[in-house]
Amino acid sequence: MRFLKYALVFLLGFILAKLWYKKENSTVKKEEIQVVVNSIKNLSKLVVSKGIFSEVYNYSDSKKYFYNYLSFDKKAIVTVTASVEVGYDLSKLELQIDSIGKTIYINKIPKEEVNISPDIKYFDLQQSSFNSFSNSDLNKINKNSILKIEETIELTALKQKAKERLLEELSKIYQLTAIYNWQVVDNTKENLLDGFTKLRQ
Repeated sequence: MRFLKYALVFLLGFILAKLWYKKENSTVKKEEIQVVVNSIKNLSKLVVSKGIFSEVYNYSDSKKYFYNYLSFDKKAIVTVTASVEVGYDLSKLELQIDSIGKTIYINKIPKEEVNISPDIKYFDLQQSSFNSFSNSDLNKINKNSILKIEETIELTALKQKAKERLLEELSKIYQLTAIYNWQVVDNTKENLLDGFTKLRQ
């Protein structure tokens, strides 16, 4: 009878301990998932690389009359100093979280965004009464001068630096998942995991 009483007490204690362990384990898992999800949400900001660019743009136009005997010219020298920001809006990052399989899938990264803030100044503006600058001309000059800046940006490492900043932000996901024994799967074909590895070295 005493043995049966001890056995019942032991069994009851065992069941209570197991239920408590399951509850505690479930709480820890929920907290872990919450930490991972919140950390990813906190990355939803624009990561930016900045630069200052200057260009000189020469514009000329001629109107000729009487078999090119008379010519009326208009000319302008334009300088453009532009503040340029290249970045990624991580709120547009496409992620899929598998809490059961403890896996984060990166399905798509947003395209870089280029923001140009130009300061355009005109020098040596020459025109005649028969060939003067119109608003359309000035708009065309402004547009072409900004195109020159865009061409220059492509020849620099500004976009590459922005990509490196992107990898730095995304590597935080990679580091976080490593702590909780999660894994990251890159479905973007951008070799992000290779970039994460380089940043950690």
